[in-house]
Amino acid sequence: MISHSTKAPSRIAYGFWRYSRAETETAMRMMEAARAAGVDHFDTADVYGVGEFGGAETLLGEIRKRAPSLLSGVRLATKAGVESGTPYNASADYLERAAEASLRRLGVDAIDLFYVHRPDIFAHPAETAKALDRLVASGKAKAVGVSNYAVAQVTALSAFLKSPLVAHQLEFSAIQVDPIFNGALDQAMERGMGVFAWSPLAGGRLFDGADERSRRTRAALEAYAKERGIDISTAALSFVGSHPSRPVPIVGTKSVERLKFCAAAGAGTMERRDWYAILQASLGEKLP
Repeated sequence: MISHSTKAPSRIAYGFWRYSRAETETAMRMMEAARAAGVDHFDTADVYGVGEFGGAETLLGEIRKRAPSLLSGVRLATKAGVESGTPYNASADYLERAAEASLRRLGVDAIDLFYVHRPDIFAHPAETAKALDRLVASGKAKAVGVSNYAVAQVTALSAFLKSPLVAHQLEFSAIQVDPIFNGALDQAMERGMGVFAWSPLAGGRLFDGADERSRRTRAALEAYAKERGIDISTAALSFVGSHPSRPVPIVGTKSVERLKFCAAAGAGTMERRDWYAILQASLGEKLP
């Protein structure tokens, strides 16, 4: 649970990684559908923008001016730390400048949740922590988190932070199950961190059947979905959301109908036997 708010997160979050700044009408249509479905968490990053750095944040800033009600009451999360040509920069100076730039593009005084997008192994965790603490102390970030960090990297950064890491965003789906076994989800539960899952539908692999693992997993999800009369996307997101760390899947569809199916995925609704059947299908072997 994210500690900077007493409000429980919505069952899914909506992400803007596929948007350019020119897609105002599409974005507004999807935001309206998301809000109608109860989605109150929007996710972006300074690097999102379909070839334009800052494009997605600029889009959201423009929509805020044009239709502020679409963002009223929404938790808005953004990320920084991916630097073109470097590839990562989580130095104190860079993160603070990046946060300032995000604030300007988004048109806000404070970022609800500010993530370090990728671990920068060239930055000492004390330096990264300095930036995050300064952003919280100044009120420019209401809360901070990490994205794509290893367990040891979360531990190291936390050792130097005054502000708690309240969320971890990571790749998790019925095909990408590494967080179950590498300790990331266990650490999130231990520390009370919210978990946000990117690519919860495995980037389309669940639907294209391009490899044996995706075909096995899809078959297990289809069997579960058919029994319950639900869409396979709902089944896949229910698998993600049913883990006891209660991950919130981040979806980025531009189809209103698909978004409705995704929003119907109930967190924590999958039974133990069904969940393990899908996991074992993904692994291609029975658990010991």
